[in-house]
Amino acid sequence: MTETAPTSAGPDGSNADGEAPDDTAYDVPPDAPVAECEYCGRPFESEGLLALHRGRAHEPAISEAERTAYEEAYEAESGQLGRFRLKALAALVLVYFGLLIVYAVV
Repeated sequence: MTETAPTSAGPDGSNADGEAPDDTAYDVPPDAPVAECEYCGRPFESEGLLALHRGRAHEPAISEAERTAYEEAYEAESGQLGRFRLKALAALVLVYFGLLIVYAVV
């Protein structure tokens, strides 16, 4: 799934004036499974990503069940991010000490 956003969009998706873009187009393959946000119509490739979107973008309007789904998806994503950080740190340490040993030998 690819997203085509305006080139002047800021990090939060707003345009240069601080307003939300009104004609954002999404290029979704016709055979791809899509979970669509019922509040804004934006497509997502999984229910977990949709739950995270709802919790961040539509927090005041979501139901208690949607809030629970957001919290569960957030916790799952946090765990995955923590594991990634540990793996990245381990790789960085291995590269550092590997280069240190190579430098000491040469």
